[in-house]
Amino acid sequence: MMIGLGTIINTIAIVLGGVAGGVFGKYISKDIQTTLGKACGISVLFIGTAGAMEGMLQIEGNFITSGKSMVVVISIVLGAFIGELINIEGLFERFGEWLKFKTGNGEDSSFIEAFVTASLTVCIGAMAIVGSIQDGILGDYSILATKAVLDFIIIMVMTCSLGKGCIFSAIPVAFFEGGMTLLARSIKPVMTEAALFNISFIGSILIFCVGLNLVWGKKIRVANFLPAIVVAVVLAFL
Repeated sequence: MMIGLGTIINTIAIVLGGVAGGVFGKYISKDIQTTLGKACGISVLFIGTAGAMEGMLQIEGNFITSGKSMVVVISIVLGAFIGELINIEGLFERFGEWLKFKTGNGEDSSFIEAFVTASLTVCIGAMAIVGSIQDGILGDYSILATKAVLDFIIIMVMTCSLGKGCIFSAIPVAFFEGGMTLLARSIKPVMTEAALFNISFIGSILIFCVGLNLVWGKKIRVANFLPAIVVAVVLAFL
């Protein structure tokens, strides 16, 4: 089975979702677009919450206990510090600015926000990372295929409410998931179950942060938290 097929399917789904959103968005009022954007944010919040709670909560007998608090604190705080030093969000925005003019959308004031928000929504998270790793290690693209269906709907809704910049989130997704797949292929002998768990766990928390921005406006520079996933992987080997 071809390695990377999941990335291809996911990328195509995002483009199709963006095109569909661009077509139908013309016939939807601003109020409905705003509501759809909030609905998308609420959905993302619950997806992130579910993944994070799955990582933190455990059933012991008749009780539910929580754990992994130190993994969260160390990963998020140290990852955010590294991300701010690098200013990953700024790199996303500059790339969005470049795309804005190269694609003839220089007059679209919402292009960059749409591109960055959509990119973070579909790039970050358990399904993107774990799905890419599974594709690279096992040649199983089922997780990314499922994610493609979800991303089609999410990008279609986001394009209606935020604009055509959302379509171009297919570019970072192609590079991110494709790169993760190739990386997983190369580090297959050393990848542990604990590392995969931490990737999924911290990725879900970042997805929650994206949902916060979608519902209440941009409050968190989520891209600058991406190094938290790397920190989480390192902690899994300590």
